[in-house]
Amino acid sequence: MEVKFKRPESMTDLHMLYCSGCGHGIVHRLIAEVIDEFNMREKTVGVIPVGCAAFAYEYFNFDVSEAPHGRTPCVATGIKRVFPDYFVFSYQGDGDLAAIGTGEIIHTANRGENITVIFINNGNYGMTGGQMAPTTLISQKTTTTQLGRNAKLHGYPLKITEMLAVSPGSAYIVRTCVTSPKRIIETKRYIKKAFEVQKEKKGFSLVEVLSSCPVNWKLSPVDANKRIEEIVSKEYPLGIIKDIT
Repeated sequence: MEVKFKRPESMTDLHMLYCSGCGHGIVHRLIAEVIDEFNMREKTVGVIPVGCAAFAYEYFNFDVSEAPHGRTPCVATGIKRVFPDYFVFSYQGDGDLAAIGTGEIIHTANRGENITVIFINNGNYGMTGGQMAPTTLISQKTTTTQLGRNAKLHGYPLKITEMLAVSPGSAYIVRTCVTSPKRIIETKRYIKKAFEVQKEKKGFSLVEVLSSCPVNWKLSPVDANKRIEEIVSKEYPLGIIKDIT
């Protein structure tokens, strides 16, 4: 019998604890598939911070290092400089990358560190109660913006990915989502390209994934995906933002 579908070697055989409709599990699998296709499982190190991303320690079947909140790119930089032939990637949420870790990610990109960043943007602090994040949309209600985000009070949604794209050290910057089979296939292609950029030592690469948070958005998984396609992606346009490769 021909095997058409199986668990990647780079994933453990554990039940995921993510909420129904969350995009984390899908992105985990895509990363694992790409690592397997490069045959780099024994030479890969992931760097994971706190937040919902912290569960990833249990699901990746390769070396994973912990980092303090926001300091993920710094830890990834150190590991990559010690092991330049390894695949080193950070896996970060918007609260980690675009809030407490803004300084770290900007300088990491500006130095052209040869790492890959997977940036999961669900527009709120998912694990700690759904508070407003830098990426929260205008008028979006959260536990700390119960009347909706107001630009005069809270500022505008931070387009950190576009900010990183203008840095001369960044080589490959894209934004995608995992709301449909077509989008999932596209996202895997972007992730694979990002690791190719690292393998070829061309500099900093980042894949932003617009991901749903049905529980904190108070939507069904289906409606949460529709929100990404119809609303979120208008503020954060999908596609390749920078590619100098």
